[in-house]
Amino acid sequence: MKTKFLFPNKFKALGWLLFIPSVIITVIISLFNINTDEYLNVTVFAILNDFPLSKPEHFIFIKNSIVDELLLIGLVCGGILVGFSKLKIEDEFTTKIRYESLVWAIYLNYGLILLFTIFVYGMGYMQVLIHNVFTVLLFFILRFHYMIYKQNKSLQDD
Repeated sequence: MKTKFLFPNKFKALGWLLFIPSVIITVIISLFNINTDEYLNVTVFAILNDFPLSKPEHFIFIKNSIVDELLLIGLVCGGILVGFSKLKIEDEFTTKIRYESLVWAIYLNYGLILLFTIFVYGMGYMQVLIHNVFTVLLFFILRFHYMIYKQNKSLQDD
């Protein structure tokens, strides 16, 4: 089967290498409320630098910790490579599982956003929205690989 929009299978390993450490470090930082502002401070170019109670600045160089940016890049790029790299055997059934997993992940993600919109307020809600950047990919990857595992296990049992 010809798949237009999937990466070659060899990119999946790179994806896992980026994704797993980024997820683990992000979870640790979130759970233990670790302030990363003191680590990896470098001068970066900012199109917009806007903080509460300060005047917005445009197109300037600023000193900033890039820990958050590196983690998000690792999560998103790794997640895309893991989720959208071909399996060794890519057929119509795999495509169906991939499609159903993606739809399921989007429904779950937006269902959770609606739930959190009703019950979470203040900065906690801001945390929900920040984590929402990568939860669709996480839900998709988990469900897709679980369904592939389940399919392979049922084939081995027959």
